[in-house]
Amino acid sequence: MKTKDLVILGIFSSIIILLSITPIGYFSFGVINVTLIHVPVIVGSILLGYKKGAILGFIFGLTSLINNTFKPVLLSFVFSPFIPVPGHDYGSALALLICFVPRILVGIVPFFLIKLLKGIFKNKNKQLLTFCLTGIFASLVNTLLVMSGIFLIFKDAYSAAKNISVNAVFASILTIIFMNGIPEAIVAAIITSAICKVLYNNPQINQYRDK
Repeated sequence: MKTKDLVILGIFSSIIILLSITPIGYFSFGVINVTLIHVPVIVGSILLGYKKGAILGFIFGLTSLINNTFKPVLLSFVFSPFIPVPGHDYGSALALLICFVPRILVGIVPFFLIKLLKGIFKNKNKQLLTFCLTGIFASLVNTLLVMSGIFLIFKDAYSAAKNISVNAVFASILTIIFMNGIPEAIVAAIITSAICKVLYNNPQINQYRDK
């Protein structure tokens, strides 16, 4: 990898880390909590390509692992194998799947989705729409894969942690998807569209994009 590629990756990685350790990366609308940490990964994938996007996704996952290990909250066991699963005195290595796989895919999917949508919406006036749809879909990839992983791998532990019945876990997860996941997707679409509209066709940015 060339020095210039390392520099641009360093810039995007710094933004991800900054968002993960400061309140800038989170904000609330009443009872709705929205995170912005995945947005630089989506934008990075679109502007820089899937290889660099995957690296940024890994950085996103790594910040999640570190935060949940050293500043654990109620559900940190689903993101860190170092946090004991409720009912046990040890964590689960499967937490790494939830922590990293969805985030890495968030860095891969947008690059290919943009290519697909550009083939469907060939009119350049529709470019903003392709960025918007990509932001929505990529954000939902993260939310749906994380929540599906929790349901499939940690359903019993989740019910114990939340003090709800196992039968209520599915409804609880759906609530999170609708209350948090959809607003996050909308915010991701707005920010992704605004940034990529300005930078996507910029020759100085294009030189960093994976061929």
